[in-house]
Amino acid sequence: MKTAKIAAVMALGVAAMAMPATAQDAESFPSKPMTYIIPFNAGGESDVSARFQQSEWENVTGHPVVIQYQPGAGGAQAWSQLNSIEGDGYTVMGINLPHTILQPLAGSVGYKTEDLTPVYYFHYTPNAIFVRKDSEFQSLEQLVEYAKENPGLVTFAGSGSNSANNLGAVQFAELADVTTTYVPFSGTSPSLTAILGGQTTAGFNYATSAVNQGDELRMLAVASEERMPAFPDVPTFKELGYDLVGGAYRGVAVPDSTSEETRQRISDIVAGINEQPAFIEKMENGGFVLTDIPYSEMDDFVAGKVEEYTKGAKALGITE
Repeated sequence: MKTAKIAAVMALGVAAMAMPATAQDAESFPSKPMTYIIPFNAGGESDVSARFQQSEWENVTGHPVVIQYQPGAGGAQAWSQLNSIEGDGYTVMGINLPHTILQPLAGSVGYKTEDLTPVYYFHYTPNAIFVRKDSEFQSLEQLVEYAKENPGLVTFAGSGSNSANNLGAVQFAELADVTTTYVPFSGTSPSLTAILGGQTTAGFNYATSAVNQGDELRMLAVASEERMPAFPDVPTFKELGYDLVGGAYRGVAVPDSTSEETRQRISDIVAGINEQPAFIEKMENGGFVLTDIPYSEMDDFVAGKVEEYTKGAKALGITE
């Protein structure tokens, strides 16, 4: 009997040793602080949303997360180096759409879309059309009517070329059957300055801009599925007859050497943060729209976006 018990214990020990180390590690992951790399400068939407996550990270994992910045080339500098990071799960990186699809389509940026491993997309910032508070245009209908009567004279300030703003402006022009002119700026802040200064007719920016500018800007329409809690009086494009939903999606990615178990664990962590009431409140008040795209659904989600943005790339003149 005693021999049988010893044999059983030894069998359990052998089984435990046979268990893949990655599976054992994932069960207790994380056991120390993590690093979260943002591929842009501090202060933008990627940074703000990551800071909101940071305040909840320890509540969900039991350990804090440290945010670092690695700006350059519109995010491409960091994304091109993602897979050189050790894949132990302790370093994750912010990832954005449509950037990581449009950038490789536009040219060589040091990575391909399929090289990257997003594990969760947790929100998007919807595109929106803004005008100055004293603009003659009180509604989107008025702006569209003017654009039809004056082809090319309506100018939209936006953040960057081949960006979510740029793509949204092109898609809207097609849906509204108008010709407009998109004017790219180096970021959200300078594009808003152009609108406020009357350098452009309007702006095709992110809805979050309205939180920072308050009454100085009037939002004519927003590209969300439903009206946003932060802007209950602003109609969606869909309400106004334009099938336009989208903006910049943001998520968390890991090096491609990260184990499947750890990928799933990090996906679960971000999902848990998305459920925290304080996080939800901050995001909604800040003009963000929460999404829940976990690792298990990532392939289908990215494939759909590749198809959508590849069509958009043709409209932008990136591809033929």
